[in-house]
Amino acid sequence: MSPSLPLISTAERRHRLGRRHRLAPSTRATTVPEAADAVVALHATDAATIFLSARARLTEGGPGAIERALYEDVSLVRLLSMRNTLFAVSTDLAPYVDSSTARGIAVKERRTLVKHLEEDGQGLDADWLARAEAAALDALDSRGPSTGSQLSAAVPALRQKITVFRGKKHETQTGVASRVIRLLAADGRIRRDRPRGSWTSSQYRWVHTAPWPAVPAAEARAEIARRWLHAYGPATEADLKWWTGWTLTDVRKALAVVGPDQVRLDDGTTALVSPGDTAPEPAPEPWAALLPGLDPTGMGWADRAFHLDPAHKPALFDYAGNIGPTVWWNGEIVGGWAQRPDGEIVWRMLGSPGGAAEKAIAAEAARLGAWVGDARITPRFRTPLERELVA
Repeated sequence: MSPSLPLISTAERRHRLGRRHRLAPSTRATTVPEAADAVVALHATDAATIFLSARARLTEGGPGAIERALYEDVSLVRLLSMRNTLFAVSTDLAPYVDSSTARGIAVKERRTLVKHLEEDGQGLDADWLARAEAAALDALDSRGPSTGSQLSAAVPALRQKITVFRGKKHETQTGVASRVIRLLAADGRIRRDRPRGSWTSSQYRWVHTAPWPAVPAAEARAEIARRWLHAYGPATEADLKWWTGWTLTDVRKALAVVGPDQVRLDDGTTALVSPGDTAPEPAPEPWAALLPGLDPTGMGWADRAFHLDPAHKPALFDYAGNIGPTVWWNGEIVGGWAQRPDGEIVWRMLGSPGGAAEKAIAAEAARLGAWVGDARITPRFRTPLERELVA
């Protein structure tokens, strides 16, 4: 490592989180797409995560503002993309996410489903699948927004059952409806509309939509890498590979187009930043945040040691590596939070950040409680500390 490389300290990395991830109050976004773009994409596996992640980064507006972005303005959309996971991205970025990542996932999903159809021995094949998809789209055109169960009732082909892994110990019979719907969504031919129930519900209705404009895959990956480096740099090649789920070859090609600069970190290792992005990051005002499970700021790197004490990881992550609800103070995770059945927001410190931190966190918890109102939030991926706090 060359000592002549610019140094970006751990403190400056935390400054970047507060400012670039729009978590410090003075940097909060005024629109939902702006909040999503700040972290490239919002995790959407858990329905509530989109809302709570956006809330933490917005100057004002309740759940209705985020619902308008998702279902009326359609300025924010959900895509099966990075790491084969559901994310919400701005419609400006969606074509790049689609071409860089979602297209490849859709191809694999289709290949797998056709293989299962053909192995089932009922004469089902790619042509049958195409007819089933066309019938589902026709039903959406005639019925309007519909849930999966409503589509199955309207389209006989979606009630078909097949046997997968025939002859193996995990052989099972399954319906094709969810598989066909997932494939149509991966192809960008349908999208999730308003759910049945509140904003915390995952029982979505579906609507027919046009696929995203095509962007050359290499160009799309370079654009995603460029945005990710601005939001998450300093970071490593390994971090970007983990976050995107791309092959190492694709990661390296994308970075070669971006042309990042190399910097030194406090621990003596090197990392990458956007070209020219080596100047000191001004410290924002002190800030506290209560972020939901799977929030992008907690899930942005393979190595999170600069903002998380490794000793606290067992309490805050589930067995599969999913982060739960976290409490932040000035760019560092200092605890976790939960909502009890009566609606109370409770938290626990995993350290002693001081009286100013506790006062700011209490105020942020009150702000979150007022925003959530009568809604009740149970993370899809529950962690040891979250379960303890609820109990």
